[in-house]
Amino acid sequence: MKKKYSYVGITFIILLFGIYVVRNLDRRSKENDLVQEDRLNKVDKDYVKNNALFTFDKVPEFEFTDQNGETISNKDYKGKVYVVEFFFSTCPTICPIMNKKMLTIQDDFSSESDFGIASFSITPDIDTPEILKEYAKKNRITHKNWHLLTGKSDEVVYALANKGFKLYAGKGDEEHGGFEHSGLFALVDKNGYIRSRKDDYGNPIMYYRALEEQGFSDQIKELKEDIKILLNE
Repeated sequence: MKKKYSYVGITFIILLFGIYVVRNLDRRSKENDLVQEDRLNKVDKDYVKNNALFTFDKVPEFEFTDQNGETISNKDYKGKVYVVEFFFSTCPTICPIMNKKMLTIQDDFSSESDFGIASFSITPDIDTPEILKEYAKKNRITHKNWHLLTGKSDEVVYALANKGFKLYAGKGDEEHGGFEHSGLFALVDKNGYIRSRKDDYGNPIMYYRALEEQGFSDQIKELKEDIKILLNE
């Protein structure tokens, strides 16, 4: 008889535990849905509040010619927050998309004299200052600190991209215009250091996605917020 009561008691405890687990899982599921729905907003507010931007290596020295025929070096960006990209004017694939995203950044910071953009051409033989000036006009590039930069040779810009910024640039398939480059933007602070926020797991993202990739959205919104943080440093 005692064994029967014992079994009944155990069954009752298991039943109560099961009810508790189901309710707890249901609550956590609902909370997770809310977290997922508002996740970006909460993360954004945390970064703005905590100013938690990670610091990487300093940008290497560089010297190129811009669309106006002027010599521009990393020293011209000293004291400025700026975004870096690699592109080429005849790019048939990702460059037009990246340019549209960069234009929204230009427009949002059009009145900021301490903000700039550095767009490095990976086809210097094609992208002469005259070509880049026409490209700037055609694509509504108006910010005085947005420099379209061309170098003396492919090797110079490839070295800056691959070794300096660690953003890939090189020869590619014909369907990509014969060249390839990263679809990421780098953010540089006023002292010339590459900066970025961290992901949800505390890992620095290092660069910001300009494109939607493999189900992940772009990070232009986050980039704009972090530009504001650096401008206020």
